[in-house]
Amino acid sequence: MPNYLSPGVYVEEVQAASRPIEGVGTAVAAFVGLAQKGPANTPVMVTNWTQFVASFGDFMEGSYLAHSVYGFFLNGGTTAYIVRIGADGAGAPTARLELPSSTDKGQAAFRVVALDAGATGNDVSVEVGDPGEPGEGVFKLVVTRGSETEVYDNVSLKKGRNNVLTATKTSKLVRLEETAKGDVAPATGTKAMLAGGTSATPARVTPDEYVGNTADRTGFGGLEAVEEITMVAAPDLMALYQRGVIDLEGVKAVQLAIMAHCELMGDRVAILDAPPDYNAQQIKEWRQDKAGYDSKYATLYWPWIKVFDPIAGQAAFVPPSGHMAGIWARSDGERGVHKAPANEIVRGAISLELNLTRAEHDQLNPIGVNCIRTFPGRGIRVWGARTLSSDPAWRYLNVRRLFNYMEESILLGTQWVVFEPNDMDLWERVKRTVGSFLVRTWRDGALFGASPAEAFFVKCDGENNTAESIDAGQLIVDIGVAPVKPAEFVIFRLAQFSGGTSLSE
Repeated sequence: MPNYLSPGVYVEEVQAASRPIEGVGTAVAAFVGLAQKGPANTPVMVTNWTQFVASFGDFMEGSYLAHSVYGFFLNGGTTAYIVRIGADGAGAPTARLELPSSTDKGQAAFRVVALDAGATGNDVSVEVGDPGEPGEGVFKLVVTRGSETEVYDNVSLKKGRNNVLTATKTSKLVRLEETAKGDVAPATGTKAMLAGGTSATPARVTPDEYVGNTADRTGFGGLEAVEEITMVAAPDLMALYQRGVIDLEGVKAVQLAIMAHCELMGDRVAILDAPPDYNAQQIKEWRQDKAGYDSKYATLYWPWIKVFDPIAGQAAFVPPSGHMAGIWARSDGERGVHKAPANEIVRGAISLELNLTRAEHDQLNPIGVNCIRTFPGRGIRVWGARTLSSDPAWRYLNVRRLFNYMEESILLGTQWVVFEPNDMDLWERVKRTVGSFLVRTWRDGALFGASPAEAFFVKCDGENNTAESIDAGQLIVDIGVAPVKPAEFVIFRLAQFSGGTSLSE
């Protein structure tokens, strides 16, 4: 409280009684899979297809990651985080080149190895030129790949801060390896391309690489540090299964890890793919007997969709998870997170792996398999919006995602409450803050009720904040909301009506 010692007019800035809660984003996807190039086990944000190609390369044989990301942006996605696994080159030859010594052409001065395993490394060229400042054993090394160029001037093989092996440790294209003792510089004028990379697809990827480690920020563990992610997909899991790298038990292990990650974070939902080449009965048996998943933070879509494959020059079937993530984002932007992301057209889909009948759909929908169906004159549409939970309260996907949205928004929007005096004034301010946010949510159509009183309640008073909880440093706020549920079954009851006149005496 300022002290006023002399007469005059004073102006003070005071805090408002309540602070607004801003809604968090709901349409940020994370994809974990195989790519031609790019940083390994590091979540990289991309906001369009061009950025993905620049960072991770184009479509690749034996991988569905590029197809899924392309489908994500095609269907309305705006932001995605990409985690590249399998980049250690297990089974994939790495391009390399030995630069000849300036004194002995038969001896190599050092070896240049591409950081990206596979054929991508073959695009790297290395040139040795004259240094900017002449000196004994000093040279200039230029590394180029496409539009990327790295220049290391006035370097040598002598120990010190100008050592070429030390200078290139920050390179994003290559790493250098010593091949012989001594400090003889490479021959000036040498210019050559790296060679030896034959495949960008690793021959071995274990479930552990998907799961990763939180401390090392690898695999799914690396996604824990990215708070804004709301959906997670691993489309290349099925590519590895098709190649025999991972069996069905490995598929189940990875998908269980995705669900565990989403449940641990509590603010994202897993989009799972079913195995390929299954009919409706096999999918039902796999879902119930083999997989047996039960999670309110996971969904399953089937069948696979056919899209154009630039690598093969013809159409090919791909898992639908990437396209579904884009549809979630599109539905959120057009209608809101409370709208079930179903009855939406799948952009880019030419046809389906299997055209379902209604009888087959009747068997799959109750067990949480969200089917994609073809309707004459209406195209290919998503025709399911359920989670994999056996709890009826969390049956619908839009309810789960709405609660994720509200929980995260309230969590971030009430950080100012921490360490405030825990008294009745604070209770009223918190009630007004949360209540204002829920009124906006109700007006957006996300809550059921003719009035705010019917749609939600916020309780923060002496009844739920007892002396014991206050002494423990706790502020307890009870919130109840009535989420809208989708009209999954629309029933029109028709009956004959006999019109006429009535006679009376």
